[in-house]
Amino acid sequence: MTTTSTSLALTASGSGRRIGIVAAQWHADIVEMLVVGAIDTLRSAGVAESDIVIARVPGSYEIPVAASTMIATQRVDAVITLGVIVRGETAHFEYVASPVAHALMDLSVRSGVPCMFGVLTTENIEQAWERTGGIHGHKGRESAAGALDLVATLTQLRTTKP
Repeated sequence: MTTTSTSLALTASGSGRRIGIVAAQWHADIVEMLVVGAIDTLRSAGVAESDIVIARVPGSYEIPVAASTMIATQRVDAVITLGVIVRGETAHFEYVASPVAHALMDLSVRSGVPCMFGVLTTENIEQAWERTGGIHGHKGRESAAGALDLVATLTQLRTTKP
């Protein structure tokens, strides 16, 4: 039995791409570091300043509805979602983290527009800081690079003949 394989090369070029960022205002100091890193990565990849659309929402729970509206109204190729959810001492974490993740995945699949999950879900605030350029990388930068890679892959899949 023989199989045919088509290689899909990734390109991180952001030239001609329109990228949305939905950022929660809760834990604003950390989220702002994520936003700055994401914007820097997008600009470095060639995304024009005028093609970066930013929406601020009160908290992470509100991210999915803003991302959905952004997809419907702003003609974005991808949405980077940034927020911080710290476990803490109450059940709040469970009521927010899982629904947000599931809603964004559903939105991505339903719309065909990638919604990158750059929402930090940590046990404590120190772990969140470690993900803004510390020992665990920079999740804003990683989400932006991932968005550009996924947009390139989807573009290639949509235009490559079987």
